[in-house]
Amino acid sequence: MADNSKAAPAPKENMGQPIARYEARQKVTGGKIYAADLPVPGKKAYAWMVTSTIAKGRITAIDATAAKAVPGVLMVMTHENRPPLGDIKSFVKGGMFVTDNNTLSGPGIDHEGQPVALVVADTFEAAREAAHKVKVAYAAETPSATFEVPGATTKNLTEINPMHKPLRFNDTKAALDGSAHRIDAEYSTPIQHHNSMELYSTTAYWDDGKLVLHEPSQFVWGLRKGAASQLQVDEDHVRVTSPFVGGAFGGKGGITVRTALAALAARQLKRPVELVATRSQGFTISGNRQETRHKVSLGCDANGKLTGYDHREWEFTSRVTPYNNAGLDNCAAMYAFGAVSTENHIVQGDRNVPNFMRSPPELPNIYALESAMNELAAAAKIDPVAFRKLNDTRVNVTNGAPYTSRSVNECWDAAAASFGWDKRNPEPGSMRDGDWLIGWGCAMATYPTQMSPSAAKIVLRRNGTALIEVAAHDVGTGCYTIAAQAAGERLGIDPSRITVQMGDSRLPPGPIAGGSISTASVTSAICDGCDRLLASLGLTAEDARASDSADRLRAALDKSGRPEAEATGAWAPMGAPEDAIDRLYKGGLVFAGGAGEERTMFAFGAEMVEVRINARTREIRVPRMTGAFAAGRIMNPRTAHSQYMGGMIWGMGSALLEATEIDTKRARYTNDNLAEYHVAVNADIPAIDIIMVPEVDKEINVLGVKGIGELANVGTAAAITDAVWHATGKRVRDLPVTIDKII
Repeated sequence: MADNSKAAPAPKENMGQPIARYEARQKVTGGKIYAADLPVPGKKAYAWMVTSTIAKGRITAIDATAAKAVPGVLMVMTHENRPPLGDIKSFVKGGMFVTDNNTLSGPGIDHEGQPVALVVADTFEAAREAAHKVKVAYAAETPSATFEVPGATTKNLTEINPMHKPLRFNDTKAALDGSAHRIDAEYSTPIQHHNSMELYSTTAYWDDGKLVLHEPSQFVWGLRKGAASQLQVDEDHVRVTSPFVGGAFGGKGGITVRTALAALAARQLKRPVELVATRSQGFTISGNRQETRHKVSLGCDANGKLTGYDHREWEFTSRVTPYNNAGLDNCAAMYAFGAVSTENHIVQGDRNVPNFMRSPPELPNIYALESAMNELAAAAKIDPVAFRKLNDTRVNVTNGAPYTSRSVNECWDAAAASFGWDKRNPEPGSMRDGDWLIGWGCAMATYPTQMSPSAAKIVLRRNGTALIEVAAHDVGTGCYTIAAQAAGERLGIDPSRITVQMGDSRLPPGPIAGGSISTASVTSAICDGCDRLLASLGLTAEDARASDSADRLRAALDKSGRPEAEATGAWAPMGAPEDAIDRLYKGGLVFAGGAGEERTMFAFGAEMVEVRINARTREIRVPRMTGAFAAGRIMNPRTAHSQYMGGMIWGMGSALLEATEIDTKRARYTNDNLAEYHVAVNADIPAIDIIMVPEVDKEINVLGVKGIGELANVGTAAAITDAVWHATGKRVRDLPVTIDKII
């Protein structure tokens, strides 16, 4: 892939150093840094889950005779012999579990792929062989697989969540009826699955009544709390380790069935047990992005000023736990709408519970909004970039809350200049290169700036080195590296002399690695800890910034008579409840930011793509993409570049490739593997141009940092569908865009 990344000039204080990742050498040399690689005491046993082959019904009989006869088999656990477990609560009910149903809790079947037995053996091969010999008989019922099938039930989100309030700003119907130009369109997004490179695994062992879990997790403190409650042990008797996560995207944020299964087996066998879900099992035990449908009405006056915006959404979810994303309030904050109305619905059926997946509400919702913006711009015969700039806003019009910063127009200017947008012929089908129809499209990228409370311990040693301890998580984003950089700047120490420890529930609590909150939250806590440490030594920030900072630190330590100094920082974002830090230490989740009542906080981007479609075969190619992004202070341009580039590749895959296919008769996923679930690879996108637009925001947090991990994949799909229309004249509103839809 061509690396055409550009970084726009930025103030020195607003752009950190592009140093290499803390763990780069370990990753490229195969270092054992992931949860399943961690050593355990004694001989490990191996577990394999047996999962349901029906989506709805009951187990009538289980015959494990043949399985138990396999040499090396140690146990077969089913609902008939599973030890007791405590009650659990899902995210929907304020807990940390993916589902509200406990594992192996009875004969009822709620979805295909539900665990019905656990086989444990001395070897992986024996466990696998025995699992395939467990015979399960069912009384099957007809499941409801997706939208518009018998038995699926539709509810307004207010029936599920009384706290949810549909938006009503001015008279949307009147505004739309009086519009000079109006579009009414329906859009849809498909089921998608995380498919992280690292599989879902849990290794559990007990030591003198205390449980140790090696599990890839986006929230080790939350996992500790949930596992302790479920297994009915004291929280102080549970330790969770997850030093690095090999991709997560939300799939490793909640607690799944595998944690308790591995822990129960380990306690019963009195030896470590490793349970690794297969790729196909991962499709049903840890959630997914649910399919959505949207009805959007959007209007503008004769001059192109937006008049009314009505957005109604339907999400498919589970009967067991009505997980939903909602999120249309964020869409309503994007432009200077004259009137807004929104409404969310859920449709429940017989499938596994969905879960967070990168930009959970933003990816589908902004796709629908940005697609409608492109269609309305075309109807009004206004360039889509000019149309968006014409309708820019500095406040959330629905409540008047001002943006702390909003540099989206600067992003449009930078992207357009680099892409050559002024050379675009606006007429569909007007650009061609031989047999290839050429289309150019654009869309806005956006993600709310969210933050959570965090703590961090800082230790300064006399030899000039330092240690940071925080139970945050590196899911591949470079959080270790950025933590060292933040402390290095605050203390005046080279980051290479700072050791960072993360991903261990014995450390001071950090935030969940979700919602793009880690960098802003963790660095703010680190800064607080560093400031406390300096103050304890009688030093100031000016001392840390001095050219002889190392000498001043050493002298202060010598004067104190201590070999090292330490301090623990704690930080909570503005808008968080007063007890936010206490909730953090109790393993709770607290979020602040985004479309708030007093401030509106978002990161923005402008994305432009070129598609080429073969006039004869309708083959679709994306030869180049440009993304310009403004997200406050960039702590490390190198890791930020990776996040932006990966996000746009993800967005391209979401537009053209990714979709989990389902057998609507049996409510069963049919492409639950990487051979048939298509994801984008480097060869799909020859050139990506990443531009980092400078932005200073002094209101959001200590360092002015916004999250970027879920920014760049939002908007890409709408840019691509617009480019497809520009090339062919055909509007494709149902993702993904495939050849059959443009014939």
